Amino acid sequence: MSAILDFSIFPLDKGDSLSAYVARAVHIVRESGLPYVFSPMSTSIEGEWDEVLAVVTRCKEALEQDCSRIHVAVRIDWRTGPAGRLTAKIQAVEDHLAQA
Repeated sequence: MSAILDFSIFPLDKGDSLSAYVARAVHIVRESGLPYVFSPMSTSIEGEWDEVLAVVTRCKEALEQDCSRIHVAVRIDWRTGPAGRLTAKIQAVEDHLAQA
């Protein structure tokens, strides 16, 4: 079983440039060892339910050290079956595009 969790997290009280705070969160995602894909608007991670939720919690805890208001948006796709869906889903679409 696996969960793909897609999330964005950033402070609402630190002005216009938030890349340093986003980088702090992405560093935590990297350190988790879970497969992930970083994009301009969100980050997707794959793992067991408790693992992926724990990563988001660690990101929130890291930001709350110096941020008084944090926005977190989360979407989760949970499914029975094997892991590896994070890359398989992308590859399936790429395969269809190659046939078009």
